[in-house]
Amino acid sequence: MKILISTSSFAEVSRRPLEQLERAGHAVALNPHKRQLNGDEAKALYADIDGVIAGTEKITSALLECAPRLKCISRVGTGVDAVDLQAAAARGIPVFNTPTAHVDAVAELVLAGTLSVLRKLGESDRAIRRGEWKKPMGGLLRGKTVGIVGLGRIGRALVKLLMPFDVRLLASDPQLDASFADAHGVRPMTIDELVTQSDVLTFNLSFSSEAKNLLSAQRIAKLKPTAVVVNCARGGLIDEHALGAFLRTNPDAGAYLDTFDAEPYRGPLTELDNVLLSAHIGSYAREARERMESEAVEHLLQGLAGRKGNVA
Repeated sequence: MKILISTSSFAEVSRRPLEQLERAGHAVALNPHKRQLNGDEAKALYADIDGVIAGTEKITSALLECAPRLKCISRVGTGVDAVDLQAAAARGIPVFNTPTAHVDAVAELVLAGTLSVLRKLGESDRAIRRGEWKKPMGGLLRGKTVGIVGLGRIGRALVKLLMPFDVRLLASDPQLDASFADAHGVRPMTIDELVTQSDVLTFNLSFSSEAKNLLSAQRIAKLKPTAVVVNCARGGLIDEHALGAFLRTNPDAGAYLDTFDAEPYRGPLTELDNVLLSAHIGSYAREARERMESEAVEHLLQGLAGRKGNVA
């Protein structure tokens, strides 16, 4: 069978996942664009494939109509908001994701970005590169109040990473694991309570239409003037325009964003010193990436053999 690998960095860490497919006797086509596919590019590449190890391109009903031989979709990563699950189900196409392989990598990135913003590492780095020797005054994470929106796998991993910092932990999640929260001293709250009380507010949930601009302009206006906002989850969860306006008028506040409403990001947040930005690298740790790719290949082979997907 012919397999498309549309995720742009597949096998760059290790060839073992690619070799798994080759040993199974399948012909493999890699993403020639080395970036997220747009609609026309995806239609051209999907036209004659039997399976796809998918990146973050939108797999719409229209795209599926252009892929008459497609038998399985295996996503590298957890998010499947870009996949029309109803259209795939109607075609009998199983959909898989890798819901656990990236957890440690993303949780560590949230912590790293939070510490970097608090200590103004990005600002100091940029100043030195401009030939300026400045010493921006930052702050500690220790003793702060951290609000976690989404206490799923990544949120729970983040809680464990934060324990040595003696922080006050708050969380908002409609399906909150009460036993985990009790055991780790996490206080359940509404998102509006988190917004007003948090020194650090981090988003660790999947995207849905209901979650669009979950951190809205109205909520952003209620943030502390020194708040740090962190999003390593999905673009679209935060009103980026309103966040930029807040950060301009509150220079002691900060933000770390790894995901954006439109990627690659080229917007006005790039002009602000109190913002740290990265290019959707949550899973880009060597150990996590190899595990994700290997799991995605295993799922694809299982799907081609007739197994049901692990995504409803």
